[in-house]
Amino acid sequence: MTSFNRLSGIKMIVTIGATLSMTAGLAFAGDNVSSAQILNALQPKPLTRGLTLEPAVDPAVKAKQDNFIAGLRNRRTRSLSIGERDEIAEIASTKPNIDLDIQFDYNSDQISSSSMPSVRALGEALSNPKLKGSTFVVAGHTDAVGGETYNQGLSERRADTIKRYLSEKFGIAGSDLVAVGYGKSKPKDPNEPMDPSNRRVQVVNMATKTASK
Repeated sequence: MTSFNRLSGIKMIVTIGATLSMTAGLAFAGDNVSSAQILNALQPKPLTRGLTLEPAVDPAVKAKQDNFIAGLRNRRTRSLSIGERDEIAEIASTKPNIDLDIQFDYNSDQISSSSMPSVRALGEALSNPKLKGSTFVVAGHTDAVGGETYNQGLSERRADTIKRYLSEKFGIAGSDLVAVGYGKSKPKDPNEPMDPSNRRVQVVNMATKTASK
């Protein structure tokens, strides 16, 4: 963790290309996050009346993106191709998101007890009427210990674990949650790829409503 992060506890996620780009989002440490913070991070922020921070998108491009996102609903995690995973990451770069640092036990898709408060806060936030109508990406990541194929499967199981928890405990429709795994390909800390902090889940609001006026 950089000195900036040690001081503030908050950072912008700025990785792109080979890593998952989610530049609109904030990162919160462990169980320090509240449902209100998650809700705030996942909502588009108004600049002035009728305007939001989301960049302008060509209508044809937006329609293509919307169709792609709609096609992801009800897809099984393991059915997503590499190309589709990359396209999800590209679209996610312009969407409200949050990195919750949801940790898992080593070599497991079991949520660590220390991360349960964050998962419950996530469920409360996604259940808020202000986010009704949105489709959320739940992206699983691993550290660099182990082979690429194994870690890809593990990251997918971790994303599925969060999706299942949100559906079973908070009644969030499975079709509103797109689980995707990135294995060890997109570490949070590229300088320490084996660090436990890389075993995490990121959440992105892929289809947002217009911000309140």
